[in-house]
Amino acid sequence: MTSIQDPSSRFLTIFAELSAKFINMSLDNVDKEIVVAQERICKEMDVDRCTLWQFSDVHNSLVATHMSSRIGAEIKGRLVASELFPWVLEKINRRETVCIPSVDDLPPEASIDLASFHKYQLKSNITVPLCVENTVIGCMSFGDLRRTRQWTAHDVGKVQLIAQVIANVLDRKNKERALHESEAKVAMASLSAGIGFWGVESGTGNLWATEKARELMGFGHHARLTPEDFYSSIHAGDRERVRAYLERERRSGVATLVDFRAIHPDGSEHWVSVRGSRLPDGSSPQMDLTGIIVDISERKKAEIDLRDSLEEIKRLKDLLYAETDFLKAELVHFHSHPEIIGKSKAIANVLRQIRQVSGTSSTVLITGETGTGKELVARAIHALSGRKDRVMVKVDCASLPSGLIESELFGRERGAYTGALAKQIGRFQLADKSTIFLDEIGELPTEVQAKLLRVLESGEFEPLGSPRTVKVNVRVIAATNRDLEKAMRQGRFREDLFFRLRVFPIEVPPLRERSEDIPLLAYSFVRKFSADMGKNVRNIRKHSMIALQQYSWPGNVRELRNLIEHALITTTGDTLNLEPPGFSAMPVGGTLGTLAHTEEQHIRAVLEKTGWRIKGMGGAADLLGLKPSTLYAKMKKLGVPSRRQKDQIES
Repeated sequence: MTSIQDPSSRFLTIFAELSAKFINMSLDNVDKEIVVAQERICKEMDVDRCTLWQFSDVHNSLVATHMSSRIGAEIKGRLVASELFPWVLEKINRRETVCIPSVDDLPPEASIDLASFHKYQLKSNITVPLCVENTVIGCMSFGDLRRTRQWTAHDVGKVQLIAQVIANVLDRKNKERALHESEAKVAMASLSAGIGFWGVESGTGNLWATEKARELMGFGHHARLTPEDFYSSIHAGDRERVRAYLERERRSGVATLVDFRAIHPDGSEHWVSVRGSRLPDGSSPQMDLTGIIVDISERKKAEIDLRDSLEEIKRLKDLLYAETDFLKAELVHFHSHPEIIGKSKAIANVLRQIRQVSGTSSTVLITGETGTGKELVARAIHALSGRKDRVMVKVDCASLPSGLIESELFGRERGAYTGALAKQIGRFQLADKSTIFLDEIGELPTEVQAKLLRVLESGEFEPLGSPRTVKVNVRVIAATNRDLEKAMRQGRFREDLFFRLRVFPIEVPPLRERSEDIPLLAYSFVRKFSADMGKNVRNIRKHSMIALQQYSWPGNVRELRNLIEHALITTTGDTLNLEPPGFSAMPVGGTLGTLAHTEEQHIRAVLEKTGWRIKGMGGAADLLGLKPSTLYAKMKKLGVPSRRQKDQIES
């Protein structure tokens, strides 16, 4: 005879089985087993539908997540409690169990709920909240589609017991899922940030390391990490420093950083940064130290690039300061020259040559007598070239002592020679990407000529006292009033340097060969000096202008300029009255003497005026617009004695 089990006993058995099953169930199986449990409960309680509702962040309400129906009346789509059953939801949020024997008996304020019950064919329903620590995380509803039903206290007790089991398993599922998500976020964040975690085991000193930490140190994924393995992966130059760091961390417990180079099995070198600290006593008997490790190779590369950039900035800053100082020194000299003025064929030919060569980077050799304006030609070439935005650097080779000219041109290191107390940037380095004007190139010492030739050919040189080769892009314009071909024959000027300089020669004509330009030049000087002196001189006497055009001008344009300036100082009216030394000896409209004789007479007249003093302000060389060395040479050539020779003759 078969015994029939008591319904209460049968439900308790189901309850016990569900409780035991859900305690240690894998999270992957929870959803499937909830549906199975719903089917058993529907059958046991003789209800048609069981629905599990859980809170959704997206809808900020309870939504249906699991459903079981005895008669297969499944519901499609998302069910949101706040939209379908707001009256029931309000009571659930107050942790109340809602028993509805007949949905048609709902109060007027539950009109939305009534419409939803009819829509889903429910005649009777009971809903119980799922609570964890007094917080509602969801609810379970049991409905009948066939009839109204009077829910007993026994029925309410059953659904509350089942709800508690489901609430517990959902709470465990949510917490484990949150933990997994947190771990995944930490792992993702550490991978994204390139962070690895490590620890040093107590006693053995072996290392525990995450996958990222192993990757950064170049370790295998499964190898056991001994202290020897760890230290052998560190660059020999950093090893003792890291060992001392770890020992210091064990003793002090103060968290600090240490950077070192990790050597991977393939020999590649990677910079890493480690931060570690000692764990509080008793917090982890297995670990002495724990910390993080990050790859800083890019940062180190950036630091090296930054250091190189700072050095380059310092170099450019020094260059800028040197260029500024040079500009200050050059401004006065630059503005003391008028523009190239003239309409003669001779000067027109020079201007044509300037236009031809200015657009190139070719070396130019400008020749001509002293005072003809060779520097103006060089400046005009530079001003029309693609290098015009940078200052043209000028070097007067005749004015620099032979012992210093090499350091002036090519620079020097501190201590390169006795007295070299500071590093100096040379003129060639200063003129990088610009133009350098080497005036009086014929005065360049022979030992420096070879170095200049190398710069012209390769753009390279070594500063004095430095093994470092400097490469520059400089356009060279040279000028001289000497006969370089004669200097070559005498062995005082290198033949290869001469031909390297003479790529494009320009000869500036002397003023005596362009007498038609003298009026233009004279009036230009008059306007300039009149403005500077605050005078209103506008005219030059006719006989003075004729005399100017008949004179041979051994000092060329410079001598004319000085003569005009001197005359303006003594002029009081609006007409310039020139009475230069030697002019009275110039025949006007008569037969002219030889050029040499005229020059000799003029030089003697100037010497008489200055008491035969040649050098210094107001000396003969200054009045003639010549360099003292040039005047001495002319006097020797013309047979004009010096003051000492004159005194000896007279005595």
